[in-house]
Amino acid sequence: MKPKELKTLLLREINSLDRSKYAKCPGIDFTRSRKLPFNTLVETMLRMEGKSMGNELISAFPKASETPSVSAFFQQRSKLKAGVFDDLFHSLVLSVESIQSPKTFNGLRLLAVDGTDIHIPTDRTHTETLLSLKQGTQTYNMLHMNAIYDLLQHTYVDEVIQNYNEMNEHKAFIEMVDRSWLDNVLVMADRGYESFNNIAHASERGWYFMIRAKDSGSHGITDGFDLPTSGAFDVAIDLNLTRKQTNEVKKLFVDRNHYHYLAHNVYFDYLPSRSRKADPLKWYTLSFRIVRFQLSEGSYEVILTNLPKDKYPPCEIKRLYSMRWGIETSFRSLKYTVGLLYFHSKKVEYIRHEIVARLIMYNFSELIAAHVIVHKKDRKHDYKINFAVAVHVCRLFIRGDISPPDLEAQLSRNIIPIRPDRKRKREKHSSSVISFTYRLA
Repeated sequence: MKPKELKTLLLREINSLDRSKYAKCPGIDFTRSRKLPFNTLVETMLRMEGKSMGNELISAFPKASETPSVSAFFQQRSKLKAGVFDDLFHSLVLSVESIQSPKTFNGLRLLAVDGTDIHIPTDRTHTETLLSLKQGTQTYNMLHMNAIYDLLQHTYVDEVIQNYNEMNEHKAFIEMVDRSWLDNVLVMADRGYESFNNIAHASERGWYFMIRAKDSGSHGITDGFDLPTSGAFDVAIDLNLTRKQTNEVKKLFVDRNHYHYLAHNVYFDYLPSRSRKADPLKWYTLSFRIVRFQLSEGSYEVILTNLPKDKYPPCEIKRLYSMRWGIETSFRSLKYTVGLLYFHSKKVEYIRHEIVARLIMYNFSELIAAHVIVHKKDRKHDYKINFAVAVHVCRLFIRGDISPPDLEAQLSRNIIPIRPDRKRKREKHSSSVISFTYRLA
């Protein structure tokens, strides 16, 4: 999609937002003439970086006569209801989908599901996000963002933000899968998402899935099956689940690869939560493969999948699942490049606005960068657009400080090599949030 077309689409979606729907006091809020009317306020929040609030407003409104005060900004922002940026995010994703055809692999959309913790400014009154690592240590606040990421399009498709103390990645997974409009999907997820309920929801949705599972002996799903004790394998499972434990049914449980009892405290949406003696026997069938392949000497990985074995042998499963790492690198870019670590509020409701605004900015920048052609030359590596430069230039583009030809020229000049075999040790970041106090000035 051309930059001008994408910008027009973004501004159209902003202008189509119903201010009465997102105003806390409909008929009163956003009705008077202000320097920050509803549409301008939303657009300004999309372009925010990690500067102080005063400097953010000066960057957004260079003319002194048009620059609103910090106090005026906070007053206008306090009128916004929750959900305004969520709805803008989803409407923009749908609009882009309707205009351009996304990339696929063998006709499948490759989606990854994962979650990331977001450290937010300390607010000891907000108990839903307040926690400490050890008793007596300094407390801090966190949110948890769950997301679906398109691995070929390099954009976010959906998101669910949870308070850390109420975090449930399984619930978020099911919510995003059930409400998705997408078909012909292969969804990939890490070990935190292994459960019969998640597999069932993906299957009911008609999706293919690849979910990493704990290896045998690690108290995971695979412990309930009769599998080879070592080496690589590919075992087909046709599993019948029930909550009943009659004497006749208990005899079937001996065949562990075909029959399984679900305890009442195990969430499963397609069987009654309780089963009384008078209730009829109910089964739910799940069909999938358990694929175990070698990563390195003495290291193996286990994948649960319903991909057909003839088209997707273990070597192809291994190659495909390695692409899931794309969502991990996107989280890093989202935090350190787009600025998800920097907030301009202590209140969780406003922080949620800023998180989704960063997702929109990420998608916008990726779509712009994807449009710019990087010409192949006689180089050792292939090259791609420097995403950090793309985000900065796209903020200028939305504001109108740079034209599409100059935007494309700047991006084509700022490229970096692609090194697919490079490996890095995962860094462990401190639990302390970046101080935000100076950004209120």
